[in-house]
Amino acid sequence: MNQTITELTGTQKVAVVLMNMTHERAAAVMKQFSESEAEDIAAEIVRLRRVDATLAEQALTEFYELTRHGRHGARGGRDVAVGLLEASFGAERAAGVMDRVASSMAGKAFEFLDTVEPGQVQTLVDGELPQTVALVLAHLRPDHASAVLSGLIDPVRTDVAQCIATMGSATPEAVAVVADTLKLRAGAVVGSHEPAEVVGGVQPLVEIINRADVATERALLEALEERDPDLAEEVRSRMLTFADIVKLEARDVQQVLRGIDTGVLATAMKGSSDTVIEKIRTNLSERNRLILDEEIASAGPMRMSHVEDARSEIVRAIRDLEAQGAITVQRADEDEYVY
Repeated sequence: MNQTITELTGTQKVAVVLMNMTHERAAAVMKQFSESEAEDIAAEIVRLRRVDATLAEQALTEFYELTRHGRHGARGGRDVAVGLLEASFGAERAAGVMDRVASSMAGKAFEFLDTVEPGQVQTLVDGELPQTVALVLAHLRPDHASAVLSGLIDPVRTDVAQCIATMGSATPEAVAVVADTLKLRAGAVVGSHEPAEVVGGVQPLVEIINRADVATERALLEALEERDPDLAEEVRSRMLTFADIVKLEARDVQQVLRGIDTGVLATAMKGSSDTVIEKIRTNLSERNRLILDEEIASAGPMRMSHVEDARSEIVRAIRDLEAQGAITVQRADEDEYVY
């Protein structure tokens, strides 16, 4: 940590004591804690890494069972935390605890951006490498990250999207450096948080694109198609589409259609498969079904862009209801349906 620590919390003091013990003795002590307590202690060991000699001495004097193994230059870090947890709970349970530690710590590094307007975030990351911008967006809420990504100009936007999809694990030090730099730029006064690790991948990119406007979604996918056809295809295969309405339970379809204008629905159904059309018609009331039929009969040829806009409106309704937990979308067996 770059920030100077002037006072230790109770949990940090426990971490310091364990960091000063031999591995075996520290593991024996760790076993006395519950998994929840061990989780908190492990998180502090990861965060502290090195402790000032004076602070370490102050913490050690508070405990009666000081031993000669106590060292003023105690070392922490992820490896130390993992080793203690494995010796205390076994490798499998230790992995679970560290996963929860990583989950609770990841994302905190950039939580100060949660209330920052997308345009301001774009200004903060202006001039940064695509990999750096991708790292930031991967930590933000998908809807927030989507708004930021939409405001970027190609080819930077496509570069960032590709980096998110292909990103692996980032070191805590790298994440901390980026977060601290942005905090300085933003004039933030919140304390520094050191995340354990962050993992990108295709799914975070899909969640971001799913919340983008139609133009951004289309432009990104087309640009990715030119650059990396396989990646673009994988992103498309995971994205929610209008045709995915067939994967909803009847009551969920009814809930989605309840808020959709009949004219929009008729436009969206243009060129759809019989499976999609039947799914929609069977979940409308008889009166609304007659109105829909009239809309379809009176509609002439339409631009594909109009059809896509109408479908996008329905997809957004599905995404919003899914995000609220009101409906469930099954994304498995994609090739079971004919589009």
